[in-house]
Amino acid sequence: MKNEGHTKERTSDKEIPELQDARNSFLILHNDDVNTFDFVIKSLIEVCGHNNIQAEQCTFLIHYRGKCDVKKGSFPNLKPMKEELISRGLKATID
Repeated sequence: MKNEGHTKERTSDKEIPELQDARNSFLILHNDDVNTFDFVIKSLIEVCGHNNIQAEQCTFLIHYRGKCDVKKGSFPNLKPMKEELISRGLKATID
């Protein structure tokens, strides 16, 4: 489609707080050399509501790829999960 003289400036979602909260974000768990597979699996089940198979698969991806997006959702919903994972000694971020 051709834009005939109409220019519209795009605004980043990060500049509009309502959009940042509404858009989907990812809770990412990063690999470390401290925590055991069993501890990470247990944490994913308890904090993120994963079933055992989901938690195991994410844990292997974290180990072999260095990180894995373990949950998708809005930032306000993911933030308490991130904080809980961090309080357990895991490295988590939201992207």
